[in-house]
Amino acid sequence: MSVTLPRSTSMPRENAGARRRRPDRTRSRVAAWTAVTVIGLFGLLPVYWLVATAFTPDDRAFSFPPSLVPAEITFDHFARLAENEQLFRYLLNSVIVSIVTAVLSVVVSAYMAYAFSKFRYRGRRSLMHLVLASQMFPQAVLLITLYAVFSATGLLGGYTALVLSFTTFTLPLCVWMLKGIFDTVPDSLMEAASIDGASRWRILHTVVLPLAGPGLVAAGLFAFVRAWNDFIFALTLTDPERQTLPPGLVHTYLGEFQTAWPDLMAASLVVSLPVIAAFMFLQRYLVGGLTAGAVKG
Repeated sequence: MSVTLPRSTSMPRENAGARRRRPDRTRSRVAAWTAVTVIGLFGLLPVYWLVATAFTPDDRAFSFPPSLVPAEITFDHFARLAENEQLFRYLLNSVIVSIVTAVLSVVVSAYMAYAFSKFRYRGRRSLMHLVLASQMFPQAVLLITLYAVFSATGLLGGYTALVLSFTTFTLPLCVWMLKGIFDTVPDSLMEAASIDGASRWRILHTVVLPLAGPGLVAAGLFAFVRAWNDFIFALTLTDPERQTLPPGLVHTYLGEFQTAWPDLMAASLVVSLPVIAAFMFLQRYLVGGLTAGAVKG
């Protein structure tokens, strides 16, 4: 007597479910890449339009309907840019203010973040929250107060007013960024250095700061870009001879009755190259600095 066992149907059902999931997964990937492509094109369109206008002749810059691809390319705008000596003065001012702001922001925020991360004292959390809460105030609201303070102290019109104001606004983010990185430095390393006779000052400079190198670069780059791109403070707190590129470009190319848009686009393209180069060369350190303090070891 033979007994016939029922066939198992689990494998065909699993294969059918896998076949149904594959089209769903493919459609999800296609939809995700389509969304990324559309958003990327939308974000890059102003940049492309800036580049296209910079190489478009003056008589074709305002043609209607506008053309996405310039029918004729010219380098006259860049030639006129090279002949403008005042723009080089604005560029030098931007370099001085941005570099000093970046260095000062990194130095001050490193000491503040180290004190918040590795020391325990009364009022520490309140001070940390106070530093973070300072970001809630719009910077333009503080412009009148800063103008009055710098005018009373005799600092108005020079580089010092710009550097101090920029450093004040970049410190909160730099401090919290570096604090998160200092929190990941094991206390055992500091204890071992202390046992070897190292002081708190030496531990900070020989143990903690070398391990926080990417975070220092990220904080410095953030402060540099903040000072490089500012307009309202550079326009209000300095003399015309010490103004940086953003207000300098406005004074040079924007007038009451006419605006030289192709020349302005060419100048904007040239002055954005240092920031682009900095991001390209420091991208590895920037990503490491921004993510180092995200997860504590």
